[in-house]
Amino acid sequence: MKIAVCIKQVVTREWQLRVNEAKTWIRDQDASFELNEPDAYALEEALRLKEKHTGEVVVVSAGPARASQVIREALARGADRAIHIESDSLATADAVSLADAMASAIRDEKFDLVLTGLQSDDQGFGQVGVILAEKLGMPHATIIMEVQAGDSGLRVKRELEGGWFQWITLPMPALLTIQSGINQLRYATLKGIMAAKKKEIRKVTPSPSAESTQRILNVHFPQKAKQTQMLSGSPAEAARGLVKHLREDARVI
Repeated sequence: MKIAVCIKQVVTREWQLRVNEAKTWIRDQDASFELNEPDAYALEEALRLKEKHTGEVVVVSAGPARASQVIREALARGADRAIHIESDSLATADAVSLADAMASAIRDEKFDLVLTGLQSDDQGFGQVGVILAEKLGMPHATIIMEVQAGDSGLRVKRELEGGWFQWITLPMPALLTIQSGINQLRYATLKGIMAAKKKEIRKVTPSPSAESTQRILNVHFPQKAKQTQMLSGSPAEAARGLVKHLREDARVI
């Protein structure tokens, strides 16, 4: 089984976020970075499928040169090789641009299975996986909690709302977006770290014709403010006023 895993480098959760001077993204020049957590679970699932069915795991990452940090980490955990779509502009690209760049880079590889994390820890739109599936012409399923692969295809367990789950079958090739918590993550061993230095990282330049479909106009931190309003009248009138504010202003009921 030939499996591709799309991974992303994101700012560590412990880092104190700062908005850049243009107020279009965070200031990441002095930030520390890590592997996007949902992508780590996708990588682990790919490695487990490889161990069970044999094959190859290839990690794919789109971003600036610094993304090689998480690529090496993925190789140290057990991935066989990597594809790095290197471009500074992809660090803040929208989902369509990222999916387009990845699709162009992996289309000729003819993967049996493509795994992505459910969403990224920075933008969190959860769109790259499903758009990538469309561009590759693959059937896809989202929010996956279990994967069973066989000769006839895939049987996967999807997480729904309210504690419900759904089992569906898919033919291969297919794309799955993996939910965090699907498995127990492994960590890189010293042997794996040393072996990662010799593994192939193929660098790809994205097509210059690819244009972003959306643009970030402004990034700002939420305003913290307290607004207290006193409700007058009888207890019944105050209760009616409270319900009205909760329904029309706070929109919580």
